[in-house]
Amino acid sequence: FDVGLEMSGAAPAFRDMIDTMNNGGKIAILGIAPTGFEIDWNKVIFKMLHLKGIYGREMFETWYKMIALVQGPLDVSGLITHRIGIDDFQVGFDAMRSGSSGKVVMDW
Repeated sequence: FDVGLEMSGAAPAFRDMIDTMNNGGKIAILGIAPTGFEIDWNKVIFKMLHLKGIYGREMFETWYKMIALVQGPLDVSGLITHRIGIDDFQVGFDAMRSGSSGKVVMDW
């Protein structure tokens, strides 16, 4: 991939993203990863990857880009593993903490 948006904060997902990026790829990091997780910096260096943390106002721009992706030809529905109602919020948090979920969407 040329562009990656890491929003889960899951260390294995971030490492997988690094593995699948093309040389010179750009990764926007929005998810908060656990403290002390490791990545292979040799892959980042030799693939010439650009890593950028996103915070504050700049985050709004990423929302517009995500809307364009979702409304465009790219089918991202396979990334959603759980859809829950507001009353089942704990189920959603448990799924996210397990590290085995994709995106968890809360409908209300």
